[in-house]
Amino acid sequence: MNPETQKSILQMARGAILERTDYEMSRVLDNILDVNTHPTKKRKVTITVELQPDDERRTIAVSVTAKSTLAPTNPVVTSLYVADQDSIVEMVPQVPGQMGMDETEQEAPPLLKLIK
Repeated sequence: MNPETQKSILQMARGAILERTDYEMSRVLDNILDVNTHPTKKRKVTITVELQPDDERRTIAVSVTAKSTLAPTNPVVTSLYVADQDSIVEMVPQVPGQMGMDETEQEAPPLLKLIK
């Protein structure tokens, strides 16, 4: 065999295996750069290669799956205030009717929609 014609399994399928791996890697890098995710959590790219030979062991069906495990987004936190049994409002740093820094009047905090 000529070493110049030999290829890695990642180069097979006209480069599609390598392309899928690169795609998942770019998803991981986007997740790392996302300010809404934890900066130091581990991310992972998994490449699964399945080989299924036929009865004569002459033909081997190869299936490759590339997938990534990303860090979840950081939690969004807020606080609710129970005014009475039917009135629960979000606690926000504003006073209704007060003028904001941008010279607009601040709105009342939103009421929580209660389904009974």
